[in-house]
Amino acid sequence: MAVERVTYRLGDADLILETGKIGKQANGCVYAQWGGAAIIATICASSTVTEGQDFVPVTVEYNEKFYAAGKIPGGFVKREGRPKDKEILVSRLIDRPMRPLFEPSFGHELQIVPTCVSADGEHTQDILAVLAASAATCISDIPFHGPVAACRVGFLDGKYVINPTFKQIEEADMEIVVAGTKDGFTMVEGGANEVSEEVMLGALAEAEKFIKEMCLLQEELVKKAGKEKLPLNPLDVTLENAQAIEDEATPLLKEACFQDGKQNRGIAIAKVQNQLAEKYAEQLSDPIQAKLFCSLMDDIQYKLLRKSILDDGVRIDGRKCDEIRPISCEINVLPMPHGSALFTRGETQSLAVCTLGTAMDEQTYDDIDGDRSEHFILHYNFPPYSVGETGKLTTGRREIGHGNLARRSLAPMVPSREEFPYTVRVVSEIMESNGSSSQASTCGGCLSMLAAGVPMKKMVAGIAMGLITEGEHYERYKILSDILGEEDHLGDMDFKVAGTEDGITGFQMDIKIPGVTTEIMKNALEQARVGRMHILGKMKECIDKPAPLSPRAPQILTMKIPVDKIGALIGPGGKNVKALCTQYGVTINTDDDGTVTIYGKTGIAAEAAKKAVKGITEDPEVGTIYQGTVKRIMEFGAFIEILPGKEGLCHISKLSRQRVNKVTDVLKEGQVIPVKLLEVDKQGRLNLSYIDALETK
Repeated sequence: MAVERVTYRLGDADLILETGKIGKQANGCVYAQWGGAAIIATICASSTVTEGQDFVPVTVEYNEKFYAAGKIPGGFVKREGRPKDKEILVSRLIDRPMRPLFEPSFGHELQIVPTCVSADGEHTQDILAVLAASAATCISDIPFHGPVAACRVGFLDGKYVINPTFKQIEEADMEIVVAGTKDGFTMVEGGANEVSEEVMLGALAEAEKFIKEMCLLQEELVKKAGKEKLPLNPLDVTLENAQAIEDEATPLLKEACFQDGKQNRGIAIAKVQNQLAEKYAEQLSDPIQAKLFCSLMDDIQYKLLRKSILDDGVRIDGRKCDEIRPISCEINVLPMPHGSALFTRGETQSLAVCTLGTAMDEQTYDDIDGDRSEHFILHYNFPPYSVGETGKLTTGRREIGHGNLARRSLAPMVPSREEFPYTVRVVSEIMESNGSSSQASTCGGCLSMLAAGVPMKKMVAGIAMGLITEGEHYERYKILSDILGEEDHLGDMDFKVAGTEDGITGFQMDIKIPGVTTEIMKNALEQARVGRMHILGKMKECIDKPAPLSPRAPQILTMKIPVDKIGALIGPGGKNVKALCTQYGVTINTDDDGTVTIYGKTGIAAEAAKKAVKGITEDPEVGTIYQGTVKRIMEFGAFIEILPGKEGLCHISKLSRQRVNKVTDVLKEGQVIPVKLLEVDKQGRLNLSYIDALETK
């Protein structure tokens, strides 16, 4: 097989797509390289076919090898283990724009495996993985309505940057990833630091140009190395009595679909389907006929709900298109956690709990992008009972993805380590779900942090938008605010926007149609902004500023010590600092710049530990008056501790202006007295003078 490649100059390096050298037994394999970043992407199809399949059984398994960055995995087992959160998020990034472009009638199980085999810490691997996965699929013999391409857009110093480096991403005011086809973008996600809707629209316009160029590049590779596509396996059986069933089902489903409440609608729809299934039981004993029957029921609901919205502006639950469900907010609903909130919007409910920890509780990451840590953590849990079902309590791709969106939306408004030296962990437990639990997590997470006393820069709220279109060029369309789960399933777009009163902080959009116009995007962003303001208003009625810090939260004190004293504080093998932590029941963290952070369960313990640290690291100053503790009394004077671990001698002649016969006539052990440091002699000994009550006045 001949080696074929195409190249494109991107920034400071060539972007290369190559096939024919590696992975020749896969249905499709492409090696992609940009600078020092390289991805090998493969796609394979199973040998068996499932007839009548109404979904695409495709899995994407993006993985990163530590050797890509010249690293050996940490831990006892020196082998890559289960997927990290980043690998799961990149897998979702590839899956979402590609999945709708496969034919369900192909019937084969598909697996896409993009592997990062080289990383330079400058050129991002995730965009390269999307391009490689799409290119491998396009040149394969698997039917695919691609290609798909993606790019990252940063907004830095008032300018857009296409595919910024890791360093530029950290400095950017906005960073979004856009994926799409030649016809338009199909997926957007990212975060921002309160950018305007106009900046977001500009970023999408910039991304669209690059995506088209990348699609053309892949088409060039297909011309050189593309395989003949395998045949589809369409079901050549039709539903018997289809028109009669549709005529009978339509009026019944029309009434059932508009019942009040998700569960009531589900019961009513199931009742209609069961009634018709009993009538046509003999026909539906055939599994294929039964599957086609269920598909027809879905199609009828699809038509009914979309027609109601487009013709009458009435939604499944009776709301207007821009109407938001009733919202209720409560804080401190749990007695012991540092902060908690219950955010309810219609039939979606998040119990958000905030916990404050120390620097030792930060989330550390060991991956090919370099070791790093985060002081703000958000975890999202979606138990099966939230939708009235049974099942396993697991953390899957949904939980990782939704939690990441909520975290990115809140992160810009969480104070820095320097402003608030706590590790902040928010957990969103979804108690009920019917539409945008990720945005409920954003709202609940914000409320729980304020309840815990986190001094957030501004409040953040999120909303999910939907879209219903009609016509080849979307001549008719309706934008929906605060969509339900059914509207997400039957609609053309799932569009989530989070932000403050002044701008956008989080953004995610999945489009099920070839593309949306600039007009639709502009109107959707504006309707989302109005909805966000409404939700923020409801949240502020509950709490609008940080509460006092929970008394159960760790007490944190910070201080600066000379850098050359860090070694004295830590001691050999950490001996000194460990002894202090044990003695005072605290945790002490020391940074390279001399910043010492002390975490104590109580303020008294933290203050005592701070005093001890000060004693170890501070040099006594001549002329300074200290509150000293009498440690030992001798005939010739008393040894007094002026700083922890630092004692000086107050000679008997320095105890008073009058003659003192015995030291014990003036002092006793344990007594705290004011003393002045007179000198530090050549041997480093401290000479003190007692400042009696008369003199101190």
